[in-house]
Amino acid sequence: MNTDIKHLGELKGKVLVFGGVYSNLQALEELQFIANKLNVSAQNIICTGDVVGYCASPSQCLDLIENWGVHVIKGNVEENLINGTDDCGCNFEEGSRCDIFSKQWFPFAVTKMTEKNMQYLQTLPDRIEFEFAGKKVHVLHGAHDNISEFVYASEPWATKLQEINKVNADVVLAGHCGFPFGASDGEKFWLNSGVIGMPANDGTPRVWFMILDEAEGKFTYSHCNFQYDSFEANQQMLENDLPYSYAETLLSGIWDNHEILPEAEIAQEGVALSFENQIDF
Repeated sequence: MNTDIKHLGELKGKVLVFGGVYSNLQALEELQFIANKLNVSAQNIICTGDVVGYCASPSQCLDLIENWGVHVIKGNVEENLINGTDDCGCNFEEGSRCDIFSKQWFPFAVTKMTEKNMQYLQTLPDRIEFEFAGKKVHVLHGAHDNISEFVYASEPWATKLQEINKVNADVVLAGHCGFPFGASDGEKFWLNSGVIGMPANDGTPRVWFMILDEAEGKFTYSHCNFQYDSFEANQQMLENDLPYSYAETLLSGIWDNHEILPEAEIAQEGVALSFENQIDF
């Protein structure tokens, strides 16, 4: 497998990590506002992919991301837009609700792509690597061997450690699954920032990102959440005949179904997320 890896060298200062914009322009604009308020420059901001997705502003989100100048890897959606595939590439079961909905929002996204958008997508790497706080950090979307693999908090640590070792890293920053979480044995870390384009199935409209930092020479991370104009994002989805259930999720914070979720994640539906290392914006 030929993997295009972008090497950033050593980063210093706070690093902001986010993923899953899902064509949600309102959430992306709010995140940019937060990043500016925190004085985090574009060179220290990383997106784990799936800029395009369920919501109503795929082209506008790509334009904002490109103009912002942050580092972005391809998610499965970007990969399939480039390849001209007719779905999002999540390998949903044929006829499932996720499969049916993807046949609505993915063609919509395709019709909104401009020539400029497609040229930008061609520039995105598969992975990113950098050094930070004495750690070698590797950014991927799903897993080492499969961009569309869902890796959840409930996965055994041994599975995550195997993935970390495959990429020869100390820290993996992953995306795709839609939930914020961190797992560590004290030396190695598997971190998912969560996504900003959809809530985390916790019964709140909040969305999530992550900040990496250094304290007393040690690597640290914080789970960060914010609210935005989710009603406007909801209305734009409805105006464009995008999946009603996904539009409602923006307001309710509850996912339409459990088709892709392990039992442990299903059991947490509607339970507001809370982390010891949490920052509320």
